[in-house]
Amino acid sequence: MSVGSSEDVRLRRVAMVCDAGPDVGIGHVMRCLALGEELVARGVRVVMVADLDRVPWAAEQVRRRGIEIASPGPGDVRDVLARLEPSSVVVDSYLLPASVYADLRDRWPLLALIDGDPRGRVADLYLDQNLGAEASTWALPEGSGHLGGLAYAQQRREIVRQRPSAPKAAADEHTPVRVLAFFGGTDAFGVSPRIVRLVTRAGIAVELTAVAATAELAEEIAGIVPAPGQAVHVIGPTDTLAELVADSDVVLSAAGTSAWELFCLGAAVGFVCVADNQKDAYVRMDQEQLAVGIATLAELDGDSADAVARMRDLLGDVRLRERLRAACWAMVDGRGPERVADALLALDRDRV
Repeated sequence: MSVGSSEDVRLRRVAMVCDAGPDVGIGHVMRCLALGEELVARGVRVVMVADLDRVPWAAEQVRRRGIEIASPGPGDVRDVLARLEPSSVVVDSYLLPASVYADLRDRWPLLALIDGDPRGRVADLYLDQNLGAEASTWALPEGSGHLGGLAYAQQRREIVRQRPSAPKAAADEHTPVRVLAFFGGTDAFGVSPRIVRLVTRAGIAVELTAVAATAELAEEIAGIVPAPGQAVHVIGPTDTLAELVADSDVVLSAAGTSAWELFCLGAAVGFVCVADNQKDAYVRMDQEQLAVGIATLAELDGDSADAVARMRDLLGDVRLRERLRAACWAMVDGRGPERVADALLALDRDRV
């Protein structure tokens, strides 16, 4: 459902401010990308303010969807936004200080993407697309709204197109088990070689495709000797990730932004917790039997026997994988961008 007349929508320009780069990854960009392409489809002009020069693959994804890019440069992002003259602003950032959020809210209708308590960052509307966020207990600033939970999870259209009409059954799996491992567009923590080593230690016959974000990571993975019955293939960043997920029996990934895309696709997932802000979701997904928590970074580095056992359970138990697929598929329906776009455009209209 769109908000306002078609003429009103065409006059709107939404600016999206996102953290991005080899060190911080592109998770913020990817979840804004889903909302951006929904807005573009409605005739809204969208500009992403992000440092994408050092992550050209992500920049190409943004441009391909009809979203413009404005570099924040070394100056103040508020100056960039003032030149753009947006009708509303979306911010997905861990780096911008609370004072900037306050200033942005004074100037424009502001939607802030958050992960839990915003810690003093004010906005007109908050989006927390995490598991259980609909029951958040932190106090909203006066006059603010809150969109919480997986109903608002941001799914790119290429993901929704690959969503199956029903989760994959055990009888539809491959022999040997087909595994996909990927850790974001930059793999800033270098997890992919470590997870490949863990798979080899588990000793289960698999056909593993590992996405290497850099040539250095690809070289490191290529030097790992598979266990008997295992085959390891290394590929670079790809535009066909959704298709690869749909064709896999198991997916190994970080417990970050991509988790909800994997749920939408009904994947049987083993997660690695690569950052402190992923810990709550990582623990909860495992406890609620929506996915398997394979390891934290410390456990991967410490050659944890428990991590090996959890990997072996996931790769060796077809019924476990079937249960995981059914449970997570039911949690995310792919309509999150539509719901958030409705709320953002209503916010834009109400503040005008």
